[in-house]
Amino acid sequence: MTRHARNCTAGAVYTYHEKKKDAASSGFGTSSRRLGKDSVKSFDCCSLTLQPCHNPVITKDGYLFDKEAILTYIITKKKEHTRKMKEYERQLKQDEEEQNEKLNAENKKKLDKFISTEKNIISTKVPNPADEIPSTSGAISNVSLGKRKELPSFWVPSQTPAAKIARIEKPDGKIYCPISNKPLKAKDLIDVKFTLVKDASDKKSLIAKENRYMCAVTHDILNNSVPCAVLKTTGDVVTMECVEKLIKKDMIHPLSNEKLEESDIIPLERGGTGFAITNDNLQAKEERPALQC
Repeated sequence: MTRHARNCTAGAVYTYHEKKKDAASSGFGTSSRRLGKDSVKSFDCCSLTLQPCHNPVITKDGYLFDKEAILTYIITKKKEHTRKMKEYERQLKQDEEEQNEKLNAENKKKLDKFISTEKNIISTKVPNPADEIPSTSGAISNVSLGKRKELPSFWVPSQTPAAKIARIEKPDGKIYCPISNKPLKAKDLIDVKFTLVKDASDKKSLIAKENRYMCAVTHDILNNSVPCAVLKTTGDVVTMECVEKLIKKDMIHPLSNEKLEESDIIPLERGGTGFAITNDNLQAKEERPALQC
């Protein structure tokens, strides 16, 4: 604990500053910290593997994936859906068999009752339902109403309730994007074509380079602090500044002269930077046991 004499707080009050200092050193309380540049993925990294994409593809919502990673994810989800569907069909078949067994037992019971009635030539008195209700006068409450032969103790093993088998719901056949949770199909993935930065003097590998890609039209360097967009028709990556100032004036692709629609411009979701203006939330919180005094 903080020593009051060393912090010029001779009073008996445990101040807020001392509490925060002790919480940070002892591991108690909620810890908040802003995420820096090294804590977020780069704009050209896959949203699943968090590594630079070899064959980048993008969804309609602007999330970038490596083609191999996202196709593996889709195949895995399809196999999981097939397995769940087989379990669901097995459950339906079991329910149908139980229903048939119950129906056959009822039919057999009716048949046996009919045969026993036909064999009996002596007329029997029709039982009155009122006579079957036992009298509760002078009976103890827990052994009344015909329950004298039952054990009233719930802790006896024969009286304990049994757990029922959980019902399996029909699985959803749709595959959802792991980031946006929207329906995802392999045919909707769009190939992305990054334009490499041409620098003959730079002998570093592509991953080691800090500036790897540039805008296909203006040749501006691309990074997390530069908003980018993908042109759906060709897959070229351009800056949003190029989209606003050049492309949206006549809606013509500057490289192929194709007519573009508003839906052909897909904003690329960035990983983030250390600046608050880039992302909505760059703050991480870790909840730890509360410090009590």
